[in-house]
Amino acid sequence: MTSLAAGIEFVDVQFLGFPSIIATAVLHGTSGVALIDPGPSTSLPNLRRALTHRGIDARDVTQILLTHIHLDHGGATGTLLRENPDIEVFVHERGAAHLVDPSKLVASAGRLYGQDMERLWGEILPVPAAAVRVLRGGERLVAGGRPLDVAYTPGHASHHVRYFDAASGVAFVGDTGGVCVDEGYALPPTPPPDIDVELWEQSIGVIGAWSPSTLFVTHCGVVTNVPTHLQALVENLKHSAALVRETLAMPGTDDERRARYEERMRAELRAHMPEERAAAYETAAGFGMMWAGLARYWRKREALRP
Repeated sequence: MTSLAAGIEFVDVQFLGFPSIIATAVLHGTSGVALIDPGPSTSLPNLRRALTHRGIDARDVTQILLTHIHLDHGGATGTLLRENPDIEVFVHERGAAHLVDPSKLVASAGRLYGQDMERLWGEILPVPAAAVRVLRGGERLVAGGRPLDVAYTPGHASHHVRYFDAASGVAFVGDTGGVCVDEGYALPPTPPPDIDVELWEQSIGVIGAWSPSTLFVTHCGVVTNVPTHLQALVENLKHSAALVRETLAMPGTDDERRARYEERMRAELRAHMPEERAAAYETAAGFGMMWAGLARYWRKREALRP
């Protein structure tokens, strides 16, 4: 486990056996332990081992805070509640029903991932309704003994929130803060179905307005050059959206358009980093998924124009 501040650490859960893909934040104090984005069930053994090594039993967890309900962030929540039904689960109101009954979430993910669902995410169990604490943004809650401010940050997902610990200056920003490994390239992950570029830019502004000293991004870890990172994230979001729009104007099938975008993104990342690091970024975000989310965004936006 890596320390962010006193009582705040994070675990690289070694998703599919690889480092620098998914991380879980751990807040711990005398009142209990809180996890922010516990990840998928496939990574639970690694998370448990890291907690045990730190002297924390899974039964010590009293709260789970989700930035959003995508399976790479919250897929293990129901499994953890099966083991410890006293855990409170905090989630935005737009995602709450899909935790209690994940059938639509699983069906939607199944259309994207097909036969890879089990390999990637493992079991996805319902969360008891009595355990769910609904957020709308603007709340202050106490997790792991620390007061946290909550803000609604759509753009990546309509049910996305982030949490801010003013005492330490750490903001837990989920995917609104992008994918970033070792304070490098700021990649905006844009999977279907909720991508909204304008709302995402506004949400990045909300993060900046809090003036955090540190961002914790689920993919993967710590960002301390916050203003530079957020500016680069906005620029890369606009750039990625423009690339997808270019492909939509090209002849051919969607498979061909997606392939052109993937080729461009792979070349771009490899111009900024070594092969191994670029592969980690692509595993965390999935360039084909990024194209699909932005293509849906553009087609929906164009259809709404008079």
